[in-house]
Parts: sequence; C-alpha cells; structure tokens
Amino acid sequence: MPRAIVRLAERPLATKFGSWREILYYDGVAESVALVHGEVSGQEEVPCRVHSACISAHVFNSIECDCREQMATSQATIQEHGRGVVIWLDQEGRANGHFALMLATQLSAEEGIPQTEAYRRLGYGDDQRHYEQATAILYDLRVTSIRLLTNSPAKAGAIAGDGIKVANLLPVAVDLARHPQLRDYYRDKINHGHILDMPTGTER
Repeated sequence: MPRAIVRLAERPLATKFGSWREILYYDGVAESVALVHGEVSGQEEVPCRVHSACISAHVFNSIECDCREQMATSQATIQEHGRGVVIWLDQEGRANGHFALMLATQLSAEEGIPQTEAYRRLGYGDDQRHYEQATAILYDLRVTSIRLLTNSPAKAGAIAGDGIKVANLLPVAVDLARHPQLRDYYRDKINHGHILDMPTGTER
C-alpha cells in the first residue's frame, strides 16, 4: 500500500495549457505536487504524468535532456483529453540529487559513456526513483485507473505494483530530427528498457 500523505494547500493555477488545480502534498519526508485538470475523481483511464524534478531543464532551460518537453507534451495531451493529472516528485538526478547529476553529466561527456554508466562509476544507483508518493496522491484523488504518459514500462510496473491500474502508455518522446543532441541520451534510455523509436540513420 502507498505511504500516508496529507494535503497541505491547494489553489487554481492558470497555465498555457489551460486551467488546473495545484495541490501540495507532504508525506513526512518530502513535498510533492499534483496538477489536476478537469474532473478525475472516480474516472477510468485518467491520463497521468508522473514527473521527477529536473532543475537543469525546467529552471536553466537545458537542452541535454527532454524533461521540459515531456512536461509540455503531457500537459498538452491532458488538455486535449479534457482531464488528467500531473504529479511532480522531488527526485532530482534520478533521486541521487543534483550534485550526483552534475558529476555524472560531466563524467559522461569526458569519457564518452552513457549517463547511466557514469552514475555507476561514481557509486550511485542507476535509478533511485520510487513512486509511492505518486500512488498515494492518486488514491487521494480517487484515481485508480490511468493512462500513463511515459516511455518507461518500468515506471508503469512500479505504479501498477501499488494497485493503480495502468491501462496503457502514452508516449512523450521528442522528435529527434528537431532535437538531434538527444540521440545518445535516447540510446541510453532504450538500452534500459524505454520504448522509443530511433529514426533510420541515427544508429551507430
């Protein structure tokens, strides 16, 4: 079962993707945020994005990952469906922290190795993220059936393991023709189970 979680505050939030309800949660360890668009309580197959913090992309406009684009795609998709949830988790650097992210990114560039391998060499876990907060929030919102906005079956499996039905995955990949700098980044993701298409001619 998901951990206990409480609502601290909520407010309406106007965005470029329409009007949402922002709800701040706390589980005794960390804060997390749910953005709710439309009516989701008791609904089936609610579009849902579970998104981990990324300071580099969301604050500093980095183009080294697709986190900002994934968030925009998720909000746009949810707006098109007329309802859905975005859950923001404080899990920077695959939950290893921003310091680890900075070290791993630098080592990856210097050694020409995937970022996952860089985390390993530095003694960090490949991916320390967990999703108990997300499932607790979904239960609080009375959402038990979702369409998960992700390219990661592992994320879907972790959320389903806490009793949330994941009906299917909705892709949130970027167009590599427009973002060619992400090709190696996507290869690393593919090697670790993400479902992504690589355009012909990008393999090596």
